[in-house]
Amino acid sequence: MLASNSPRRKELLAGLGLPFEVRVLDGIDESYPHDLPVSEVALYIAGKKAAAYCQTIADDELIITADTVVIVGEEILGKPVDEADAVRMLRELSGRTHQVTTGVCLLTSELERRFAVTTDVTFKVLTDEEIQYYVTRYKPFDKAGAYGIQEWIGYIGVTGLHGSYYNVMGLPVQRIYSELQKLNLLSNDKNRENPTNT
Repeated sequence: MLASNSPRRKELLAGLGLPFEVRVLDGIDESYPHDLPVSEVALYIAGKKAAAYCQTIADDELIITADTVVIVGEEILGKPVDEADAVRMLRELSGRTHQVTTGVCLLTSELERRFAVTTDVTFKVLTDEEIQYYVTRYKPFDKAGAYGIQEWIGYIGVTGLHGSYYNVMGLPVQRIYSELQKLNLLSNDKNRENPTNT
């Protein structure tokens, strides 16, 4: 089960060919201590999301929770509140390398596995015209750091990538697959060939 409303995470998990459904609880507190190192925030929030599902999980269920943050310097760039905030964030990312970290929790009634994956992303120097065009056209207000690497701004702006591309989109699917293998939680080959996603 995927505990996320994100269409990108749903698409990425579906790409693994595993059967799953989406179930989301409302009102989960995603705050974090202000003295927590920025590199640990995504995993901390993913853990809080997992904890919210502990009372609802069935014996045969696997729940995947995740949280993605964009880090530039020592600042976390969340989702922009408006157009001006999105422009500000993209100006901060312009001409710099930043980190995208996704924290993931795999939860069953018997175990919990937590891990985080970080990708370095480098942008060219973006012009004000390029930033304004992207924000106006694509309205990236639901995206941490005010951008989607799979969109226009990624096509024209990203000059370097070290790590998982799919992690930047919101879910490190290669690592998830690897962890499921280690935990013997993968469905059989027949299910992987014929996934049923709801």
